[in-house]
Amino acid sequence: MPNVQYMNKFMKKLIITISFAVLIAAGCTETETPKKVSLYKRSGDTAEQSKLPKQNTLWFGFDLRLGPKEEVTIYTPFLKYLEQKTGRRFRIKFTEKYEDTVDNLGTGITDFAAIGSLSFVIGQKMYGINHLVSGVNHEGDTTYRTMIIAKPDSGIESIQDIRGKCFAFGSEMSTQGHLIPRKMLEDNAITLENLSKHIYTGSHLNAAMSVINGECDAAGIQDVLAKRLESEEKVRILKRSGLFPSSLIAYNSAVDKETVNEIKAALLAFDPAGEHKKMLVDWDKTEMPLGFTEINELEFNKVKILAEKYGLIKK
Repeated sequence: MPNVQYMNKFMKKLIITISFAVLIAAGCTETETPKKVSLYKRSGDTAEQSKLPKQNTLWFGFDLRLGPKEEVTIYTPFLKYLEQKTGRRFRIKFTEKYEDTVDNLGTGITDFAAIGSLSFVIGQKMYGINHLVSGVNHEGDTTYRTMIIAKPDSGIESIQDIRGKCFAFGSEMSTQGHLIPRKMLEDNAITLENLSKHIYTGSHLNAAMSVINGECDAAGIQDVLAKRLESEEKVRILKRSGLFPSSLIAYNSAVDKETVNEIKAALLAFDPAGEHKKMLVDWDKTEMPLGFTEINELEFNKVKILAEKYGLIKK
């Protein structure tokens, strides 16, 4: 007779393996419905957190930069910081469609979101969303760059060599992943018509992987990711853009003033490189590694002009 105990153990392992495979597959599909990720159904939750009133819940979204698992890992401890600082309850609203982040914010599905400057100017035009604070980069500034990358052994030596090749963008709604690299190409007399093909991959990481895996010849991605991948000798940076306004925290216009002021104060007090560093995970991979500061709204004009030029917003 078979060993019953052994068979039970085998079946448990099989079920876990199948469940994990299904979860990974679900995370890769482009048609998956948006996920609501609770901060309270995790092993590290405290009794104090679970007692926060449900009616005080604030929903937080973000533009997809890396991947679902990595993004949630980064933002979960950050939102727990906001909970500790404000006494309010936060939950993550995740969606795989980049453009849904600003739509969710504008329609009130989320209250706050970390978004790029293009998403902001689109959301402001469509829904009247408001800005709260701007992210501060490693240099202590409120700007970022786009990097155009290729594989180290591709034979592509300069941006001019991209003509007639395949180019990967992130999301069409992305500042660093579409708006800036498209301008960089045009500054070098390369339009979309001069490429053999161009694709929108949905995120910076997907765009980078399309180059690393040989699907496309070059891509435009965020500076933080490009530098990391180049240090790992997976890509080579061909061109760096000029400076553009960095990602920011924005909010739905229906959020009450008291809540806005509380969250803003907590964000300005956030010290990811010092006091709050130990509670965070991979925060240096974000576009606000040194926290947040007040916004210079005039900086968004250059983004707005390009968005109008490429038909992403109407004049």
